[in-house]
Amino acid sequence: MGRILAIDYGTKRTGIAVTDELQLIASGLTTVETHGLMPFLSTYFSNETVDTLVIGEPTQKDGTPSSVEGNIQNFIKGFSVKFPNIPIVRVDERYTSKMAFQTMIDSGLKKKQRQNKALVDEISATIILQQFLYTK
Repeated sequence: MGRILAIDYGTKRTGIAVTDELQLIASGLTTVETHGLMPFLSTYFSNETVDTLVIGEPTQKDGTPSSVEGNIQNFIKGFSVKFPNIPIVRVDERYTSKMAFQTMIDSGLKKKQRQNKALVDEISATIILQQFLYTK
């Protein structure tokens, strides 16, 4: 059984989370600059078996797609061509950044550490992955 990898796609940075091989536990993996996302994934997939890619689906409060959705669709097209055997699942990511920030507060991180946007993105990806696992 392979891992499930989730991304919180952003125009500048993308948070990445992954499950263990039994697909039970979601853990933050890293944050990468979005322009380097595809090379990162290529390297990762050459070292690890990944069964599914979960991508956050950003929407506004009224349910309309967020402005970054066009970028995500372009990424999905490129990903599907490069990795046609890895299915893609979309998961609603509303409020994941707020939940990530609250998680940082609850875990006792200092204010300076909470200002690390890369960490917020990684935790957001982990929350997206947890939501997927919960509904799976």
